[in-house]
Amino acid sequence: MDNQAFEMHGEIIQSSSKGKEWPKKEEKKGSWSLMKVFLVCLLACVITTAIGVLTLSLVYVKNTAFIKDTGAKDDGTTSPEPDETSVDIKYQFLNHLGKSKVHNYPGGEIQWARFRNDVNEYQSDEEMEFGKSINNHRSKMTFGTLRIKSKGLRAPHWHFNANEHGYLLQGTAWIGVIGADDSVVTTYNVTAGQVIFFPRNTVHWIKNVGSEDCVFLLFFTTHEELQTLDVDDAFFSTPEDIAARALKPQGGVNFIRTFKKQVEDQAVNLPPNLNELVQNATYVQSPDNLVWQYFYNLKGSAQYPFPGGIFQWARYRINGTGLNETEKIFSESLNKHENTLTLATLRIFSNGLGQPHFHFNANEMGYVISGCGQVGVILSSVTANFNIGIGDVIFFPVGTQHYIKSVCDEDLFLILAYSTGNQLETLRMKDYFHATADHILAQLFFKKQDEFKKFPKAAKK
Repeated sequence: MDNQAFEMHGEIIQSSSKGKEWPKKEEKKGSWSLMKVFLVCLLACVITTAIGVLTLSLVYVKNTAFIKDTGAKDDGTTSPEPDETSVDIKYQFLNHLGKSKVHNYPGGEIQWARFRNDVNEYQSDEEMEFGKSINNHRSKMTFGTLRIKSKGLRAPHWHFNANEHGYLLQGTAWIGVIGADDSVVTTYNVTAGQVIFFPRNTVHWIKNVGSEDCVFLLFFTTHEELQTLDVDDAFFSTPEDIAARALKPQGGVNFIRTFKKQVEDQAVNLPPNLNELVQNATYVQSPDNLVWQYFYNLKGSAQYPFPGGIFQWARYRINGTGLNETEKIFSESLNKHENTLTLATLRIFSNGLGQPHFHFNANEMGYVISGCGQVGVILSSVTANFNIGIGDVIFFPVGTQHYIKSVCDEDLFLILAYSTGNQLETLRMKDYFHATADHILAQLFFKKQDEFKKFPKAAKK
């Protein structure tokens, strides 16, 4: 019977029965193959480990060389040693305004000591240190200088986030202020040494009506970026048909379309053909009861002498103490608006001293008008001493003890601003030192109690 399946099966059986030792030979061969695989794997592991160790060693050597080159400490971290060229701590309190960017316009220029969101807008690390400082301390203060050429105009504008206080250093100007709702317009003239005040969101303009440049020293009540809108920018950003319906000019929207936006920013404006454009200009002075809401004659106000110099103040006084009737109007105007400033001029005689003191309720910012001096600042963990000169801006955070000393032959003269519309609260070193019990001072300073009698007591008022 021809059965292939059976035959194949028989061959397999027969083959299996021939050599009983064959499976043992196959087993031996298989064992040697596994051993070879194991040895190869082991060798590969050893080689890989050696390469890894060698690589890490080379990286470490190079990294150590890099650390040595950069002066970093090999302490297991990547932090370098403090940079020897880091910004001097004094620039938290000092800004050399003369080194800042000059923003040029057809009718004048502006310079700023301020905070910027974009760090690339600072001109230097020192300027950035000052900007960060006034922002970190929530100072509610920004400073700028405004120069307006003869016949130039600081365009009508308003500030969304700040009141504005100004001191006219040079020149003669005509000011316009537009009140809310009833659109009461107050206009007045100012001369050098007088103060102007524009509440937040009040439309105002400044026109130079003299033959020389006007120079204003301006303080704004914000430590953030100042937000401003000029009237011409508002006009050109308004759709023509909307502007026509709001302003109702003869000729309607066609007349609106005759206005052309200038290529150059007109923030400080002075058209070359001004005489053709303006034939009749009048500079009206409003009644005192309106003017003194936005104006103060600082140079004509009472002087407050101290052993080293003289103060003059544009400030709020409770119940109008020491103020005349028009000064009381200004005092009440400051107090009724939120986040206003107190302004003062400080004259320190040659070698005179504005003694160490601090303020309970205000940050302080100042600008050096003339002379030169030395300043000292003490915070809880920071002490700085530095020199100041014309054009420098200084800043003292609330509660910071500070002094100012005149070191030139001429008087040191500054304009100062304090971030309060209430009465300024100040404590001087001599007052808190004398008011402390002598046995407390003896224990604190490790000196005998009787020795503190050597400090003269202030005469009782």
